[in-house]
Amino acid sequence: MAIKQLTVFVENKQGELVEITEALSQNGIDIRALSVAETQDFGMLRLIVNDAETAKDVLAQAGYVAKLNDVVGVKIGDAPGKLSVALKVLDERKINMDYLYAFMARTEKHAYVVIRVADNDAAEEALEAAGYHLITQADICKL
Repeated sequence: MAIKQLTVFVENKQGELVEITEALSQNGIDIRALSVAETQDFGMLRLIVNDAETAKDVLAQAGYVAKLNDVVGVKIGDAPGKLSVALKVLDERKINMDYLYAFMARTEKHAYVVIRVADNDAAEEALEAAGYHLITQADICKL
């Protein structure tokens, strides 16, 4: 049930994100969520898009190094403390997170959280057992 995340290695220079987003846009790719982590020379752009495979191909043709990863997507109520409660579910099962980021849905009062862990199946099982709704790739396409 994991969703596909695109990770793009980006040179830290003016205009790089413009080039990437324009290439995606010109090919009908809709960005649902993104996160940018940077260092002095390079950064990592993480994207959730409506068509991850096509996006990867588009960016490769444009000369970018991009890879796909499976990540866990979970719907969490948009209120103080809700994220902490969800993260505690993973902590209690000894599931360590590499990183996470969130994005808001257009019409619902929920945040969607993308979580990178070593064992997606264990994280999904723990979150579902705790009553959380997991996000599927089909859900991403509907946003």
